[in-house]
Amino acid sequence: MKKVTLVVSISVLLATTAVAQDIKTELTGTIEIDGSSTVAPISTEAAVMFGEEYPNVKIPVGVSGTGGGFKRFTKGDTDISNASRPIKDKEFAACKKNGVEFIEIPIAYDGLTIAVNKNNTWVKKMTVEQLGKIFLAGSAAKTWDQVDPSWPKKEIKIFAPGTDSGTFDYFKEVVAGKKGSIRADMSVSEDDNNLVQGIANTETAIGFFGAAYYFENTDKLTAVPIVNPNGKAVPPSSETIGNGTYAPFSRPLFIYINSKAASRPEVKRFVKHYLDNAADIAETVGYVGLPENIYADAHVHFKKRMTGTHYWTKDGAKRHGALAEIYKTSNLLK
Repeated sequence: MKKVTLVVSISVLLATTAVAQDIKTELTGTIEIDGSSTVAPISTEAAVMFGEEYPNVKIPVGVSGTGGGFKRFTKGDTDISNASRPIKDKEFAACKKNGVEFIEIPIAYDGLTIAVNKNNTWVKKMTVEQLGKIFLAGSAAKTWDQVDPSWPKKEIKIFAPGTDSGTFDYFKEVVAGKKGSIRADMSVSEDDNNLVQGIANTETAIGFFGAAYYFENTDKLTAVPIVNPNGKAVPPSSETIGNGTYAPFSRPLFIYINSKAASRPEVKRFVKHYLDNAADIAETVGYVGLPENIYADAHVHFKKRMTGTHYWTKDGAKRHGALAEIYKTSNLLK
C-alpha cells in the first residue's frame, strides 16, 4: 500500500509575519502523525495553526488509513494516530505486547456519507437493507434495478476505502454485522479524494467516505439520505450528525497519543492547542464539534496521562452507545 504523507512546513512564515512577538521559536522537534484519512483534515489544520505560532515544530500527517496508522502506532513508530473508529482489541493487545501506552481522545463527530454521481436521478433515499444488497458479498446486486425494480438496469460501480480504513470497518459493522462480509469487486483507495473523483466521473457509481469529503465536493456529488431507525430519510449535515438523527452512520473521531511522547514539550503543547481548537477546526473542515464537556474531559485525560481505552471491557466485550455514555473514567481499561 502506498503511503501518502502531508508534510506541514511553516518555517517560511517567519520571513513574512509582521507580528514577531507571536512567533515562538524556542519549541522544536517533530511530531509524527499517521492514520485515518477521515481525521487527517482535522489534524492537518491543527498542525497548520500550531505551526503559525511554533514554526520550528514539524508535524507530518500521514494518511495510511486507521488500520495502517495503528500498525505503526502499536510498534511505537508514531506519536499520534488518527482514527475514525475506536481501537480494536487486537490493536490494543499489540500495544500491550510492545509496551505502548496511549491516551484515547475524541475530537469530533463525523457522518459517514453514502454518495452517488450528480447525474444519478433515481436514488432519492436508501435503507441499510438496500445498501446490503449492493455491498454484501455473495448476494451483491450487479445493476441498480436489482436493488429497486423502479431503478434503471445500469451496472453499479463501487468506490470504497481500503480494508485498512476505519471508515470501511465502521461501514462493514453497520451493513454486514459481525458475521457478514463486504464484496471484493470494488475500486478501493485509502485516499478519499480518489474515491470522490471516481464517483464524480462515473454516472452509475456509489461509494462512501467521511462527510468532510462530501461537503467539499457538493458540486460534484449527491449525498444519499439514509432511512434512520425511526423510519425517516435523513441526509448528512452538521445538524443531523450532531443531533444523531443521521443514523446509523454518525460516529465519533479520535486521536490516540503515545504516552511517552506526551511527556515531550512540543507534544504537550500541540495536543492542548488541538483540543482548545478542535470544535472550530471540525466545523471549518466539514465535521461537527463535540459538546464542551467532552473536550473538558479529554483535557483532563491528557493532563493526567489517563491511559487506555474506554471501548473494551475486562471481559473482552466491545462497548456500544453514545460517546457521552462511553467516554467516562469508570470505563477506562488499561
